[in-house]
Parts: sequence; structure tokens; C-alpha cells
Amino acid sequence: MMNRRKFLGQGALLTAGILAMPKLMSAKASQKNGLQLYSLREQLPKDVKGVIAKVAVAGYKQVETFGYSKEHGFWGLSAVEFKKLLRSNGLTTPSGHYGMDSFLKSGNINEIDDAIEAATILEQEYVTIPYISPNLRQNANDIKSLTNWVNVAAKRVQNAGLKLGYHNHNFEFEPVEGQMLMEALLKNTDPDLVDFEMDVYWVVRAGQDPIQWLENYPGRFKLIHAKDMDKTDSKLNTEVGSGSIDFKKIFAVTKSEGVKYYIVEQENYKIDPYVSIAQSNKYLREIL
Repeated sequence: MMNRRKFLGQGALLTAGILAMPKLMSAKASQKNGLQLYSLREQLPKDVKGVIAKVAVAGYKQVETFGYSKEHGFWGLSAVEFKKLLRSNGLTTPSGHYGMDSFLKSGNINEIDDAIEAATILEQEYVTIPYISPNLRQNANDIKSLTNWVNVAAKRVQNAGLKLGYHNHNFEFEPVEGQMLMEALLKNTDPDLVDFEMDVYWVVRAGQDPIQWLENYPGRFKLIHAKDMDKTDSKLNTEVGSGSIDFKKIFAVTKSEGVKYYIVEQENYKIDPYVSIAQSNKYLREIL
């Protein structure tokens, strides 16, 4: 995974920060706005129940999961227990990020089946591939192999009544022996089996135009990671609507391209993380 800066820890001040921002909580929360829980990856292992409650207080109705393992579940909770926790806080989860490196390298089908089991319990719509390790994408043969394995995974996911998603970083746009992984995946995976989750920040950081990709591959991007770029340091994130990315312009296109879910993700913070995610959610509610 990309190197990411550590951000502020949680404490009593965080809850106080939210309570000091009542206007952010007053609008009706959108059913299609979600939060990728990776945004709170440092807080979750310490107090999963408290964090999920604060996500709901921040105005979200949906979350996107990550970090599941058969052995440890979601931060010590089984998929069944985690579903109960979400429901008790008025949250649903349309998508989950599930690592697939073992399958993509050696065809380890157990990795897919574990993801399918958890996603089914949580009533998720998407099993989403979040990242591909560098050792699996070294040359043109690797890229061809990856697209083939993704199609195999997608078929198995479809047979379980779910759909496979793919989330990008910036490396997918870097040429490898004359091939671009993002283009290869879009062109060589079955549109009926594989949807894409565009991480707008990483597309922009790769020097690409999100709108061009949306228009060149209509209907393929069903999920959007709303992650803004700091105006002074492109390697950092900021609250959606506060950075250098023109989300109003991009979302004018996503609405016509059938995007179903808009998911906030922020990997580093200059302010209280809970205040930050509430601010991003408020902005999305205003422009969608």
C-alpha cells in the first residue's frame, strides 16, 4: 500500500468537535453518501463500537468496509456481529474492500470465498478489489494474467449474487511495457461482471482527467471515492470541497453515467478526523 502520513489520534476533543458543529448534522443524510472506514483506520482497532457510532453522528448512512479476515473478522467482531453493530447505528454497507493478492497470484479460491461469505452476511452489493501488490504487476504478461484472474473472480462473485468492483490508485495509469493497467482492466474485463470504483484523487494525482475516463468508458464506474487534494501539497488529502479538485464539474458527469454510490475517503488530516468527515459529508449532500 502507498506510504501514508499518520494523522491525529482520537479522544474526548473529537466528540466535542462534532458537537460544536451542529449545522453539519442538521441536513438530512443522503442514502448514497458513504464513508470508507479506512479513513478511521487508526481509531477502529481501539474502539470499533465507539467509532461506528461517531460515523453515524457525522451524518452518514452507509460505510464501505475494509480489513476483513476470516480469523479476526472486522476488528475482532465477526461479520454477523459487525452487521448488528452497523444496523444498531442506522448504517448499511453497499461495498467492501477485500484483498485478492493471494488469489491473483496463485488462484487461492479461499480468499474469494471468505470475502463472498462476509459480503453476503453484510448484505453488500460489491466485493471490491482495493489494491494490487507491485510484485503482481511488473510486466505485460502480469497485466494480461491479472485481467484474466479478475474475470475468473468476477464470475465466482456473480454466482454468489454479488458483483466485483475494482478500486484504483495511481499506478494503474503508469505504462508497463507499453500497457496501462487501468485501460487493460476496462477493456478486457466483462462489463456485465466487473464495475469500477473511481478514486478521483488518485486519478488526478496520476495526471489524468476523471471526466475523460468517465466519458470514455460510460457505465463502467458505479462507485466514486470522493477524496480531495490539498491545495498546497498534492500528496495530502483535505476535506471534500476544500481542495483543488472540482467535484461539482465531475459530479455533473457522474450523474449521467449511472454512478450509484459516492464514498468519502480521507487518509490524512489537519483537523479533528470526525469533524473532517462530517464536513465532507455536508458538502456532498449540498452538491449531489
